[in-house]
Amino acid sequence: MEKQNETPEVNKEFTQECNTILTAVSDALYVIGGKWKLMIIIAMARGNNRFSELQRQVKGISARVLSSELKDLELNGFIIKKVAVGYPVTIEYELLPYSHTLEELVGAMTRWGIQHREKIKNEG
Repeated sequence: MEKQNETPEVNKEFTQECNTILTAVSDALYVIGGKWKLMIIIAMARGNNRFSELQRQVKGISARVLSSELKDLELNGFIIKKVAVGYPVTIEYELLPYSHTLEELVGAMTRWGIQHREKIKNEG
């Protein structure tokens, strides 16, 4: 007969796997989360390397937010800021090889986004 104060046996492997997944997703969201980071990387992958080009391509982003997001992307090793001295001084951003590790994720998100938009359109 079961005692009333006993807790059911917890599957420790399942709990550890869940914790591992939650930690990994949390880390990923910390680095690339938010509305803008992936959009900036996608715009850069399509040849937009200057601040003004990025601001024009990534609709709705303010200069202050773009500047902050570019700094975060640089700190996390996705991009590098290149300053060319001369007149006028030109600043360009370049994707680093590490940014290519996001290609599979961006592809999956693109496919899901298209599928979701279709679903919503068909239900409406």
